[in-house]
Amino acid sequence: MKVGIATDHHGVELKHILTDFLTSRGYNVIDYGTNSSEMVDYPDYAFKIGEAVSHKKIDYGVLICNTGIGMSIACNKVKGVRCAKVSNEYEAKMTRRDNDSNVIAY
Repeated sequence: MKVGIATDHHGVELKHILTDFLTSRGYNVIDYGTNSSEMVDYPDYAFKIGEAVSHKKIDYGVLICNTGIGMSIACNKVKGVRCAKVSNEYEAKMTRRDNDSNVIAY
């Protein structure tokens, strides 16, 4: 299973931790950036994940930013994306099960 992951400048450290965790569990993780704490425009990264899901380059996407709200709004503008802002494991499980979400934002 291919999982894309992207972050703005707020979530670089968490992205690396999550990438290592998913890789250790056998997931093929594709990093869509950013890899710097230098300020970036979060919609650029939300659209990268959204386009990758829409074009079936990845099966699922994970977005990380300061709140997850802006990333989820931006990503949901891409056709075929169902991105949910989640705050915990329960919400992530439920949005996948009940809403068939293919991207989560944290």
